Amino acid sequence: MFARQAALAAVALAAAVGLVAGAAPATTRPPTGRFDQPHRGFAPPWTVLRRGTPEQAGLDPAPIRTALAQEDAWTRPDPGTGHPMFSGQVTLLAHDGLVVADHASGYALRYADRQGDPLPADRQIPMRTDTVFDLASLSKLFTSIVAVQQLQAGRLDLNATVASYLPEFASHGKGAITIEQLLTHTSGLPPDPSPPLWQYPDLPSRTRAILDTTPRNPPGSTYLYSDLNMLTLQQVLQHVTGRPLDTLVRDGITGPLRMRDTMYNPPASLRPRIAAEEYEQGPGEPQRGLVWGQVHDENAWAMGGVAGHAGVFSTVADVAVLAQTILNGGTYRGHRVLSPYWVRQMLTDFNGRFPGDGHGLGFELDQRWYMGRLDSAATAGHTGFTGTTIVIDPESRSIALQFSNRVHPTRDWGSTNRARRAAADSLADAMAVRAPHGVPSWYSGIGDSSAATLTVPMTSRGAALSVRYSTFVDTEPGADQVPLESSTDGGTTWQPVPVTVTGPGAPPGAQAALSGGTRSWWRAAAQLPAKHGMLRLRWRYTTDPSYTGRGVNVCGVRVSDDHGVLFDGDRDPGAFTADGWTLGGR
Repeated sequence: MFARQAALAAVALAAAVGLVAGAAPATTRPPTGRFDQPHRGFAPPWTVLRRGTPEQAGLDPAPIRTALAQEDAWTRPDPGTGHPMFSGQVTLLAHDGLVVADHASGYALRYADRQGDPLPADRQIPMRTDTVFDLASLSKLFTSIVAVQQLQAGRLDLNATVASYLPEFASHGKGAITIEQLLTHTSGLPPDPSPPLWQYPDLPSRTRAILDTTPRNPPGSTYLYSDLNMLTLQQVLQHVTGRPLDTLVRDGITGPLRMRDTMYNPPASLRPRIAAEEYEQGPGEPQRGLVWGQVHDENAWAMGGVAGHAGVFSTVADVAVLAQTILNGGTYRGHRVLSPYWVRQMLTDFNGRFPGDGHGLGFELDQRWYMGRLDSAATAGHTGFTGTTIVIDPESRSIALQFSNRVHPTRDWGSTNRARRAAADSLADAMAVRAPHGVPSWYSGIGDSSAATLTVPMTSRGAALSVRYSTFVDTEPGADQVPLESSTDGGTTWQPVPVTVTGPGAPPGAQAALSGGTRSWWRAAAQLPAKHGMLRLRWRYTTDPSYTGRGVNVCGVRVSDDHGVLFDGDRDPGAFTADGWTLGGR
């Protein structure tokens, strides 16, 4: 049975994303597999997802294999908690149009009650790669794309007030809230309706409650993630088009992109393929029993399953098509849903005044807490409460999807952010960083709360020293540091050496420690005063307790004085003492 399920899942994936065996089409540029050659534009518009191996994509398969094994392990009970991180999961990874991982583990249906008592084995349903998930807040991306389509068509104005379309929305001081502020979560609206919408008697009263909300902050003053932004935007879209949101999504997104497994309110016949969710039977909850095949979010359920903030069901294969459409600049298989200009607006940070809360017109930007080592200022994505995650990295043209039914059987089993990051991290780690001119480089990719040192001794001849080297730095900005240090007492004490770097996006001026990075190699230079005797130089890479980048590479180390070259690291790599660094590493 499982073999047949796997075969059916493979067919479904092929149908959804257009996977074909063999080499890429001749019109598609070969994948680079490089992390240090960031793209600055969209992928070719003809790029179509197709099945491939990590090796065919120029990737190291080891990090991907390790991450998938870890995702599998998280579906098994943890000795400390007695339960798994999640009942089941599906991970899809793609790079330069090649789907290099499409992996399911665990169970779509597993538990008999909220306490986690398992169902009989013959009633449990294994997770499949074509399992349909409640996307939860990933639904906001669909609402946002519909809104941007209306902006593109001229039916909406980004700077117009919501009240100019829905005059009744102006109540309680909301008259100045704009369409842009809804899309970027800067409207000042509270996070959720209060009381929850399901406590109102009917759909008209629930709609009135949305429009009658009292704001929490003045518009434009604060970033506050809010479902009410998208519930309000839904009402605007339905007003200006005269059509319900599910029709707009079908006609404007899922239909043209042939996302056949993406919908609101899936039919009962699809239930065996849908990941089960929570048992809702506690105090203060609607008494729904096992939520399975209906939207989990109570407010979306109260809106009939079609809501601006939640309600979309889909598979990793279909969502991968949507992600590749964004990478392609708004088109897939000849069907354009957005112009390149408006895709760029979805990926442009409108929230520069709120550091750490980057947001385009719909997509979250630069969120390392779930984007992991794929994170950059350009990386876009979103998460969903039910356990869904999308990460789109335009700079490497990569997609990382990690879907789980983490709320089955209860929402109280904790965070799945480690699993979200693991998927993205594996794709970043699988890409190569190759030193200029093909020389070997020293690489350190240590984890959280770690330190790695690369040390070299030499004898100074009493003249001022010039130190030059090339470095690739991808760290958590500001938190993880890569200083160059010197010691003249045999390594007992160390002093920072100011370093000046040049290259794309290099930090200005002299830096005592490098941090951050732009996925580009930098040329570094430093000066040391004249001194006779033994000298040690070291590069010390340290990380804080959370979130590490792709890592650090150092090569081309040359130390010179007025008499010539004192040390050439490429010629004498054996002179280095490496702790946490490897020569020739990725």
